[in-house]
Amino acid sequence: MNAPLANPSSVIVDANNNPIAIPPMPDYHARMVAYTSVAAIMLTGALYSSFPVWLGWLIPAALAWPHIAHYLTRHTRLSKSPTARQRMLALDCFLGGGFAGAIGLIAVPSLAVIIMLMFSCLILGGIRLWATGSLITAAGAATVLYLGSGVATSLQSGLALSVVSIIATGLHICLTAYYAHQQARALMNAKTQIQFQREQSIALSHKLSKYLSPQVWQSIFTGERDVRLETQRKKLSIFFSDIKGFTELSEEMEPEALTELLNNYFNEMSQVVFKHGGTIDKFVGDSIMIFFGDPTSRGQREDALACVSMAIEMRNHMKIMRQKWRSQGIKTPLEIRMGISTGYTTVGNFGAENRMDYTIIGKEVNLASRLESLADAGEILISYETFSLIKEKIMCRDKGEITVKGFGKPVPIFEVVDFRRDMGPNRSFLEHEHSGFAMYLDSDKIAEKDRRQILRALEDAAERLRQEEDIEQKISDSAH
Repeated sequence: MNAPLANPSSVIVDANNNPIAIPPMPDYHARMVAYTSVAAIMLTGALYSSFPVWLGWLIPAALAWPHIAHYLTRHTRLSKSPTARQRMLALDCFLGGGFAGAIGLIAVPSLAVIIMLMFSCLILGGIRLWATGSLITAAGAATVLYLGSGVATSLQSGLALSVVSIIATGLHICLTAYYAHQQARALMNAKTQIQFQREQSIALSHKLSKYLSPQVWQSIFTGERDVRLETQRKKLSIFFSDIKGFTELSEEMEPEALTELLNNYFNEMSQVVFKHGGTIDKFVGDSIMIFFGDPTSRGQREDALACVSMAIEMRNHMKIMRQKWRSQGIKTPLEIRMGISTGYTTVGNFGAENRMDYTIIGKEVNLASRLESLADAGEILISYETFSLIKEKIMCRDKGEITVKGFGKPVPIFEVVDFRRDMGPNRSFLEHEHSGFAMYLDSDKIAEKDRRQILRALEDAAERLRQEEDIEQKISDSAH
Protein backbone atom coordinates (compact mmCIF):
# COMPACT_ATOMS: atom_id res chain seq x y z
CA MET A 1 0.00 0.00 0.00
CA ASN A 2 2.94 2.29 -0.56
CA ALA A 3 3.09 4.63 -3.54
CA PRO A 4 6.60 5.00 -4.92
CA LEU A 5 6.77 7.20 -7.99
CA ALA A 6 10.02 6.36 -9.68
CA ASN A 7 11.66 3.05 -10.39
CA PRO A 8 14.99 2.97 -8.53
CA SER A 9 16.62 1.28 -11.53
CA SER A 10 15.92 4.27 -13.78
CA VAL A 11 18.56 6.97 -13.48
CA ILE A 12 18.10 10.49 -14.83
CA VAL A 13 21.32 12.05 -16.09
CA ASP A 14 22.20 15.54 -17.29
CA ALA A 15 23.87 16.53 -20.57
CA ASN A 16 27.26 15.57 -19.13
CA ASN A 17 25.98 12.09 -18.19
CA ASN A 18 26.03 12.95 -14.49
CA PRO A 19 23.12 11.61 -12.39
CA ILE A 20 20.53 14.15 -11.24
CA ALA A 21 19.08 13.61 -7.77
CA ILE A 22 15.33 12.96 -7.91
CA PRO A 23 13.82 12.37 -4.46
CA PRO A 24 12.19 8.91 -4.50
CA MET A 25 8.94 8.11 -2.84
CA PRO A 26 10.01 6.82 0.60
CA ASP A 27 8.79 3.21 0.42
CA TYR A 28 9.41 2.46 4.06
CA HIS A 29 7.62 5.51 5.43
CA ALA A 30 4.76 5.30 2.95
CA ARG A 31 4.21 1.63 3.74
CA MET A 32 4.43 2.41 7.47
CA VAL A 33 1.68 5.02 7.15
CA ALA A 34 -0.49 2.69 5.06
CA TYR A 35 -0.22 -0.35 7.33
CA THR A 36 -0.46 1.73 10.49
CA SER A 37 -3.71 3.10 9.05
CA VAL A 38 -4.91 -0.46 8.46
CA ALA A 39 -3.92 -1.40 12.03
CA ALA A 40 -5.88 1.60 13.34
CA ILE A 41 -8.91 0.53 11.31
CA MET A 42 -8.66 -3.02 12.63
CA LEU A 43 -8.20 -1.84 16.22
CA THR A 44 -11.22 0.45 15.96
CA GLY A 45 -13.30 -2.34 14.42
CA ALA A 46 -12.26 -4.73 17.19
CA LEU A 47 -13.05 -2.20 19.95
CA TYR A 48 -16.52 -1.53 18.52
CA SER A 49 -17.15 -5.21 17.74
CA SER A 50 -17.37 -4.55 14.01
CA PHE A 51 -14.78 -7.27 13.26
CA PRO A 52 -14.42 -10.78 14.66
CA VAL A 53 -12.15 -10.95 17.70
CA TRP A 54 -9.86 -13.54 16.10
CA LEU A 55 -8.68 -10.87 13.57
CA GLY A 56 -6.88 -9.07 16.38
CA TRP A 57 -3.64 -10.91 15.56
CA LEU A 58 -3.55 -9.02 12.23
CA ILE A 59 -2.84 -5.76 14.09
CA PRO A 60 0.73 -6.68 15.12
CA ALA A 61 1.19 -8.34 11.71
CA ALA A 62 0.23 -5.09 9.94
CA LEU A 63 2.66 -3.12 12.10
CA ALA A 64 5.48 -5.62 11.48
CA TRP A 65 5.01 -6.07 7.72
CA PRO A 66 6.56 -2.68 6.62
CA HIS A 67 9.79 -3.62 8.43
CA ILE A 68 9.81 -7.06 6.81
CA ALA A 69 9.15 -5.55 3.35
CA HIS A 70 11.92 -3.00 3.87
CA TYR A 71 14.38 -5.77 4.72
CA LEU A 72 13.35 -7.83 1.69
CA THR A 73 13.77 -4.92 -0.74
CA ARG A 74 17.15 -3.84 0.68
CA HIS A 75 19.01 -6.98 1.76
CA THR A 76 17.88 -9.81 -0.51
CA ARG A 77 18.05 -10.68 -4.20
CA LEU A 78 14.78 -8.82 -4.60
CA SER A 79 16.69 -5.54 -4.12
CA LYS A 80 18.44 -6.10 -7.48
CA SER A 81 15.24 -6.68 -9.38
CA PRO A 82 14.11 -3.74 -11.58
CA THR A 83 10.49 -4.67 -10.83
CA ALA A 84 10.90 -5.02 -7.05
CA ARG A 85 8.53 -2.15 -6.26
CA GLN A 86 5.83 -3.45 -8.58
CA ARG A 87 6.14 -6.92 -7.07
CA MET A 88 5.89 -5.62 -3.52
CA LEU A 89 2.88 -3.48 -4.47
CA ALA A 90 1.24 -6.52 -6.06
CA LEU A 91 1.75 -8.38 -2.77
CA ASP A 92 0.29 -5.38 -0.92
CA CYS A 93 -2.77 -5.58 -3.20
CA PHE A 94 -3.25 -9.26 -2.41
CA LEU A 95 -2.89 -8.60 1.33
CA GLY A 96 -5.25 -5.62 1.12
CA GLY A 97 -7.82 -7.71 -0.75
CA GLY A 98 -7.38 -10.43 1.84
CA PHE A 99 -8.07 -7.91 4.62
CA ALA A 100 -11.28 -6.77 2.88
CA GLY A 101 -12.35 -10.39 2.56
CA ALA A 102 -11.46 -11.13 6.19
CA ILE A 103 -13.73 -8.36 7.47
CA GLY A 104 -16.53 -9.61 5.23
CA LEU A 105 -16.36 -6.67 2.78
CA ILE A 106 -17.71 -4.18 5.29
CA ALA A 107 -18.13 -1.12 3.07
CA VAL A 108 -16.17 1.83 4.47
CA PRO A 109 -13.01 0.10 5.77
CA SER A 110 -12.90 -2.14 2.69
CA LEU A 111 -13.23 0.85 0.35
CA ALA A 112 -10.62 2.75 2.38
CA VAL A 113 -8.03 0.00 1.90
CA ILE A 114 -8.93 -0.51 -1.77
CA ILE A 115 -8.71 3.25 -2.49
CA MET A 116 -5.24 3.43 -0.91
CA LEU A 117 -4.09 0.49 -3.01
CA MET A 118 -5.56 1.74 -6.29
CA PHE A 119 -4.15 5.24 -5.74
CA SER A 120 -0.68 3.74 -5.25
CA CYS A 121 -1.05 1.59 -8.39
CA LEU A 122 -2.12 4.57 -10.51
CA ILE A 123 0.81 6.69 -9.40
CA LEU A 124 3.43 3.98 -9.73
CA GLY A 125 2.37 2.27 -12.96
CA GLY A 126 -0.59 4.06 -14.49
CA ILE A 127 -3.69 2.33 -15.87
CA ARG A 128 -1.88 -0.92 -16.59
CA LEU A 129 -0.70 -1.44 -13.01
CA TRP A 130 -4.06 -0.18 -11.73
CA ALA A 131 -5.86 -2.87 -13.73
CA THR A 132 -3.42 -5.54 -12.60
CA GLY A 133 -3.68 -4.39 -8.97
CA SER A 134 -7.47 -4.45 -9.17
CA LEU A 135 -7.45 -8.07 -10.30
CA ILE A 136 -4.94 -9.07 -7.62
CA THR A 137 -6.97 -7.25 -4.93
CA ALA A 138 -10.15 -8.99 -6.09
CA ALA A 139 -8.30 -12.32 -6.09
CA GLY A 140 -7.10 -11.75 -2.52
CA ALA A 141 -10.59 -10.84 -1.34
CA ALA A 142 -12.16 -13.81 -3.13
CA THR A 143 -9.58 -16.22 -1.71
CA VAL A 144 -10.18 -15.17 1.90
CA LEU A 145 -13.95 -15.07 1.41
CA TYR A 146 -13.83 -18.58 0.03
CA LEU A 147 -11.67 -19.89 2.86
CA GLY A 148 -13.46 -17.88 5.56
CA SER A 149 -17.05 -17.38 6.58
CA GLY A 150 -18.04 -15.28 3.57
CA VAL A 151 -19.57 -11.84 3.36
CA ALA A 152 -20.59 -10.12 6.61
CA THR A 153 -24.29 -10.09 7.49
CA SER A 154 -24.22 -6.28 7.52
CA LEU A 155 -21.91 -4.26 5.28
CA GLN A 156 -22.52 -1.10 7.26
CA SER A 157 -19.87 0.13 9.69
CA GLY A 158 -20.15 2.19 12.82
CA LEU A 159 -19.46 5.94 12.92
CA ALA A 160 -16.11 5.60 14.69
CA LEU A 161 -14.88 2.94 12.26
CA SER A 162 -15.98 5.04 9.28
CA VAL A 163 -14.28 8.19 10.63
CA VAL A 164 -11.03 6.35 11.33
CA SER A 165 -11.13 4.71 7.89
CA ILE A 166 -11.70 8.04 6.12
CA ILE A 167 -8.97 9.81 8.15
CA ALA A 168 -6.51 6.98 7.45
CA THR A 169 -7.27 7.06 3.71
CA GLY A 170 -6.97 10.85 3.56
CA LEU A 171 -3.67 10.78 5.46
CA HIS A 172 -2.20 8.21 3.08
CA ILE A 173 -3.40 10.06 -0.04
CA CYS A 174 -2.11 13.41 1.24
CA LEU A 175 1.30 11.95 2.04
CA THR A 176 1.49 10.28 -1.37
CA ALA A 177 0.37 13.47 -3.14
CA TYR A 178 2.97 15.51 -1.24
CA TYR A 179 5.82 13.30 -2.37
CA ALA A 180 4.35 13.18 -5.88
CA HIS A 181 4.50 16.97 -5.91
CA GLN A 182 8.08 16.89 -4.67
CA GLN A 183 9.07 14.48 -7.41
CA ALA A 184 7.25 16.44 -10.10
CA ARG A 185 9.00 19.64 -9.06
CA ALA A 186 12.38 17.87 -9.00
CA LEU A 187 11.71 16.43 -12.44
CA MET A 188 10.84 19.86 -13.83
CA ASN A 189 14.03 21.30 -12.36
CA ALA A 190 15.99 18.40 -13.83
CA LYS A 191 14.38 18.97 -17.22
CA THR A 192 15.30 22.66 -17.09
CA GLN A 193 18.85 21.79 -16.05
CA ILE A 194 19.21 19.22 -18.81
CA GLN A 195 17.86 21.68 -21.42
CA PHE A 196 20.27 24.38 -20.24
CA GLN A 197 23.23 22.01 -20.30
CA ARG A 198 22.16 20.71 -23.70
CA GLU A 199 22.12 24.23 -25.11
CA GLN A 200 25.54 24.83 -23.60
CA SER A 201 26.83 21.58 -25.10
CA ILE A 202 25.47 22.49 -28.53
CA ALA A 203 27.07 25.92 -28.37
CA LEU A 204 30.35 24.38 -27.24
CA SER A 205 30.26 21.71 -29.94
CA HIS A 206 29.73 24.38 -32.60
CA LYS A 207 32.76 26.25 -31.26
CA LEU A 208 34.84 23.07 -31.27
CA SER A 209 33.70 22.33 -34.83
CA LYS A 210 35.79 25.31 -35.96
CA TYR A 211 38.89 23.31 -35.04
CA LEU A 212 37.80 20.16 -36.89
CA SER A 213 36.80 19.29 -40.41
CA PRO A 214 32.98 19.03 -40.67
CA GLN A 215 33.17 15.32 -41.57
CA VAL A 216 35.37 14.54 -38.56
CA TRP A 217 33.26 16.67 -36.23
CA GLN A 218 30.04 15.01 -37.39
CA SER A 219 31.45 11.48 -37.08
CA ILE A 220 32.56 12.21 -33.50
CA PHE A 221 29.39 13.90 -32.27
CA THR A 222 27.09 11.34 -33.89
CA GLY A 223 29.00 8.51 -32.23
CA GLU A 224 30.25 6.96 -35.50
CA ARG A 225 33.86 7.45 -34.42
CA ASP A 226 35.46 7.11 -30.99
CA VAL A 227 38.00 9.65 -29.78
CA ARG A 228 40.86 7.27 -29.15
CA LEU A 229 44.24 6.45 -30.62
CA GLU A 230 43.48 4.29 -33.64
CA THR A 231 44.50 4.24 -37.30
CA GLN A 232 43.67 2.35 -40.47
CA ARG A 233 44.98 1.95 -44.00
CA LYS A 234 42.84 3.57 -46.68
CA LYS A 235 43.28 4.72 -50.25
CA LEU A 236 42.96 8.49 -50.25
CA SER A 237 43.53 11.41 -52.58
CA ILE A 238 45.86 13.94 -50.96
CA PHE A 239 46.06 17.61 -51.90
CA PHE A 240 48.69 20.24 -51.06
CA SER A 241 48.71 23.89 -52.09
CA ASP A 242 50.53 27.11 -51.30
CA ILE A 243 50.66 30.68 -52.61
CA LYS A 244 53.54 31.53 -54.91
CA GLY A 245 54.73 35.03 -54.13
CA PHE A 246 53.46 35.03 -50.56
CA THR A 247 56.96 35.22 -49.05
CA GLU A 248 57.74 38.37 -51.03
CA LEU A 249 54.36 39.84 -50.08
CA SER A 250 54.95 39.16 -46.38
CA GLU A 251 58.04 41.38 -46.53
CA GLU A 252 56.02 44.27 -47.99
CA MET A 253 52.83 44.21 -45.90
CA GLU A 254 52.17 44.90 -42.25
CA PRO A 255 51.48 41.76 -40.18
CA GLU A 256 47.88 42.78 -39.46
CA ALA A 257 47.05 43.35 -43.13
CA LEU A 258 48.85 40.17 -44.12
CA THR A 259 46.91 38.18 -41.52
CA GLU A 260 43.62 39.57 -42.80
CA LEU A 261 44.54 38.69 -46.39
CA LEU A 262 45.58 35.16 -45.43
CA ASN A 263 42.44 34.54 -43.36
CA ASN A 264 40.30 35.77 -46.24
CA TYR A 265 42.13 33.41 -48.60
CA PHE A 266 41.68 30.43 -46.26
CA ASN A 267 38.01 31.26 -45.74
CA GLU A 268 37.32 31.42 -49.48
CA MET A 269 39.23 28.23 -50.21
CA SER A 270 37.59 26.39 -47.32
CA GLN A 271 34.20 27.04 -48.89
CA VAL A 272 35.43 25.38 -52.07
CA VAL A 273 36.81 22.43 -50.07
CA PHE A 274 33.53 21.84 -48.20
CA LYS A 275 31.59 22.15 -51.46
CA HIS A 276 33.51 19.18 -52.89
CA GLY A 277 33.52 17.16 -49.65
CA GLY A 278 37.19 17.38 -48.75
CA THR A 279 38.63 16.95 -45.25
CA ILE A 280 40.93 19.81 -44.27
CA ASP A 281 43.89 18.36 -42.42
CA LYS A 282 45.75 21.53 -41.51
CA PHE A 283 46.81 25.05 -42.44
CA VAL A 284 50.56 25.65 -42.31
CA GLY A 285 51.63 29.19 -43.13
CA ASP A 286 50.07 29.83 -46.54
CA SER A 287 49.78 26.08 -47.29
CA ILE A 288 46.68 23.87 -47.10
CA MET A 289 46.65 20.09 -46.71
CA ILE A 290 43.43 18.30 -47.67
CA PHE A 291 42.45 14.69 -48.28
CA PHE A 292 39.47 12.87 -49.79
CA GLY A 293 38.20 9.41 -48.83
CA ASP A 294 37.96 9.62 -45.04
CA PRO A 295 35.97 9.75 -42.79
CA THR A 296 33.45 9.50 -45.66
CA SER A 297 34.14 8.16 -49.13
CA ARG A 298 32.22 8.06 -52.39
CA GLY A 299 34.60 5.54 -53.93
CA GLN A 300 38.21 5.91 -55.07
CA ARG A 301 37.36 7.27 -58.53
CA GLU A 302 34.82 9.78 -57.26
CA ASP A 303 37.13 10.90 -54.44
CA ALA A 304 39.97 11.53 -56.89
CA LEU A 305 37.66 13.37 -59.29
CA ALA A 306 36.28 15.52 -56.46
CA CYS A 307 39.84 16.37 -55.37
CA VAL A 308 40.94 17.45 -58.86
CA SER A 309 37.65 19.28 -59.45
CA MET A 310 38.26 21.19 -56.22
CA ALA A 311 41.77 22.10 -57.38
CA ILE A 312 40.47 23.46 -60.70
CA GLU A 313 37.83 25.55 -58.95
CA MET A 314 40.46 26.84 -56.50
CA ARG A 315 42.65 27.91 -59.42
CA ASN A 316 39.75 29.70 -61.09
CA HIS A 317 38.62 31.29 -57.83
CA MET A 318 42.15 32.55 -57.21
CA LYS A 319 41.81 34.76 -60.28
CA ILE A 320 38.75 36.43 -58.79
CA MET A 321 40.54 36.94 -55.49
CA ARG A 322 43.57 38.36 -57.26
CA GLN A 323 41.39 41.01 -58.91
CA LYS A 324 39.94 41.89 -55.51
CA TRP A 325 43.41 42.19 -53.99
CA ARG A 326 44.52 44.44 -56.83
CA SER A 327 41.63 46.78 -56.07
CA GLN A 328 42.92 46.91 -52.49
CA GLY A 329 46.37 48.01 -53.63
CA ILE A 330 48.15 44.64 -53.52
CA LYS A 331 50.22 44.61 -56.69
CA THR A 332 52.28 41.49 -56.03
CA PRO A 333 50.85 38.77 -58.34
CA LEU A 334 49.74 35.92 -56.09
CA GLU A 335 49.30 32.52 -57.72
CA ILE A 336 48.26 29.20 -56.24
CA ARG A 337 50.19 26.03 -57.03
CA MET A 338 48.92 22.55 -56.20
CA GLY A 339 49.95 18.92 -56.00
CA ILE A 340 47.73 15.83 -55.81
CA SER A 341 48.56 12.19 -55.19
CA THR A 342 46.37 9.11 -54.73
CA GLY A 343 47.36 5.99 -52.84
CA TYR A 344 47.25 4.05 -49.60
CA THR A 345 48.00 6.02 -46.42
CA THR A 346 47.61 5.54 -42.70
CA VAL A 347 44.78 7.71 -41.43
CA GLY A 348 43.42 8.19 -37.92
CA ASN A 349 44.21 9.71 -34.54
CA PHE A 350 47.91 10.18 -33.77
CA GLY A 351 49.45 11.54 -30.59
CA ALA A 352 48.79 10.94 -26.90
CA GLU A 353 45.69 9.87 -25.01
CA ASN A 354 45.13 13.43 -23.75
CA ARG A 355 46.15 15.24 -26.95
CA MET A 356 45.70 13.77 -30.39
CA ASP A 357 45.57 14.91 -33.99
CA TYR A 358 43.45 13.45 -36.77
CA THR A 359 45.77 13.27 -39.78
CA ILE A 360 47.42 11.02 -42.39
CA ILE A 361 50.95 9.75 -42.93
CA GLY A 362 52.63 7.79 -45.71
CA LYS A 363 54.73 8.14 -48.83
CA GLU A 364 51.74 9.35 -50.88
CA VAL A 365 51.54 12.36 -48.56
CA ASN A 366 55.19 13.11 -49.28
CA LEU A 367 54.57 12.72 -53.02
CA ALA A 368 51.67 15.20 -52.99
CA SER A 369 53.81 17.69 -51.06
CA ARG A 370 56.68 17.23 -53.53
CA LEU A 371 54.35 17.75 -56.51
CA GLU A 372 53.09 20.98 -54.97
CA SER A 373 56.65 22.28 -54.53
CA LEU A 374 57.50 21.43 -58.16
CA ALA A 375 54.39 23.06 -59.63
CA ASP A 376 54.63 26.43 -61.32
CA ALA A 377 52.30 29.31 -60.55
CA GLY A 378 48.72 28.36 -61.39
CA GLU A 379 49.73 24.75 -62.10
CA ILE A 380 48.17 21.53 -60.79
CA LEU A 381 50.48 18.50 -60.83
CA ILE A 382 49.07 15.04 -60.18
CA SER A 383 50.49 11.52 -59.83
CA TYR A 384 49.89 8.73 -62.33
CA GLU A 385 47.47 6.99 -59.92
CA THR A 386 45.33 10.11 -59.76
CA PHE A 387 45.57 10.57 -63.55
CA SER A 388 44.35 7.02 -64.18
CA LEU A 389 41.21 7.67 -62.12
CA ILE A 390 40.20 11.04 -63.62
CA LYS A 391 41.55 10.97 -67.19
CA GLU A 392 38.14 10.29 -68.73
CA LYS A 393 36.75 13.61 -67.49
CA ILE A 394 39.85 15.75 -66.97
CA MET A 395 42.29 16.75 -69.73
CA CYS A 396 45.88 16.32 -68.56
CA ARG A 397 49.34 16.87 -70.04
CA ASP A 398 52.25 14.47 -69.55
CA LYS A 399 55.06 16.18 -67.61
CA GLY A 400 57.56 13.33 -67.61
CA GLU A 401 58.98 11.66 -64.51
CA ILE A 402 60.50 12.79 -61.23
CA THR A 403 62.52 11.08 -58.53
CA VAL A 404 60.90 11.09 -55.10
CA LYS A 405 62.37 9.82 -51.84
CA GLY A 406 60.60 6.64 -50.74
CA PHE A 407 59.79 5.51 -54.30
CA GLY A 408 62.09 2.96 -55.88
CA LYS A 409 61.42 4.08 -59.46
CA PRO A 410 60.90 7.50 -61.10
CA VAL A 411 57.33 8.69 -60.70
CA PRO A 412 55.38 9.80 -63.80
CA ILE A 413 53.48 13.06 -63.27
CA PHE A 414 50.84 14.98 -65.19
CA GLU A 415 49.59 18.55 -65.35
CA VAL A 416 45.85 19.19 -65.08
CA VAL A 417 44.63 21.31 -67.99
CA ASP A 418 40.86 21.48 -67.48
CA PHE A 419 37.59 19.59 -67.64
CA ARG A 420 37.14 17.98 -71.03
CA ARG A 421 33.65 19.44 -71.22
CA ASP A 422 35.14 22.93 -70.97
CA MET A 423 37.68 22.47 -73.73
CA GLY A 424 37.19 23.86 -77.23
CA PRO A 425 34.51 26.26 -78.48
CA ASN A 426 31.85 24.96 -76.09
CA ARG A 427 33.72 25.90 -72.93
CA SER A 428 31.69 27.79 -70.34
CA PHE A 429 34.42 30.19 -69.24
CA LEU A 430 36.74 32.79 -70.73
CA GLU A 431 39.67 34.45 -69.03
CA HIS A 432 42.12 37.18 -69.99
CA GLU A 433 44.63 38.91 -67.78
CA HIS A 434 46.93 41.74 -68.84
CA SER A 435 48.40 44.82 -67.23
CA GLY A 436 45.44 47.05 -66.43
CA PHE A 437 42.90 44.41 -67.46
CA ALA A 438 41.61 41.20 -65.89
CA MET A 439 38.51 39.19 -66.83
CA TYR A 440 37.18 35.86 -65.68
CA LEU A 441 33.83 34.86 -67.19
CA ASP A 442 31.98 31.64 -66.31
CA SER A 443 28.72 31.67 -68.22
CA ASP A 444 27.35 28.64 -66.33
CA LYS A 445 27.42 30.57 -63.06
CA ILE A 446 25.84 33.80 -64.33
CA ALA A 447 22.20 34.28 -63.38
CA GLU A 448 19.78 35.27 -66.13
CA LYS A 449 18.93 38.55 -64.38
CA ASP A 450 22.60 39.60 -64.35
CA ARG A 451 23.36 38.98 -68.03
CA ARG A 452 22.16 42.38 -69.28
CA GLN A 453 24.25 44.27 -66.71
CA ILE A 454 27.35 42.23 -67.61
CA LEU A 455 26.76 42.77 -71.33
CA ARG A 456 26.33 46.50 -70.75
CA ALA A 457 29.57 46.64 -68.73
CA LEU A 458 31.47 44.75 -71.44
CA GLU A 459 30.03 46.98 -74.17
CA ASP A 460 30.98 50.13 -72.21
CA ALA A 461 34.51 48.82 -71.70
CA ALA A 462 34.83 47.89 -75.38
CA GLU A 463 33.48 51.29 -76.49
CA ARG A 464 35.93 53.11 -74.23
CA LEU A 465 38.86 51.12 -75.61
CA ARG A 466 37.72 51.87 -79.18
CA GLN A 467 37.48 55.58 -78.42
CA GLU A 468 40.96 55.64 -76.92
CA GLU A 469 42.28 53.66 -79.89
CA ASP A 470 40.68 56.16 -82.33
CA ILE A 471 42.23 59.10 -80.45
CA GLU A 472 45.65 57.44 -80.54
CA GLN A 473 45.23 56.72 -84.25
CA LYS A 474 44.35 60.38 -85.01
CA ILE A 475 47.33 61.58 -83.02
CA SER A 476 49.54 59.14 -84.91
CA ASP A 477 48.15 60.27 -88.29
CA SER A 478 48.61 63.99 -87.47
CA ALA A 479 52.19 63.34 -86.41
CA HIS A 480 52.99 61.89 -89.82
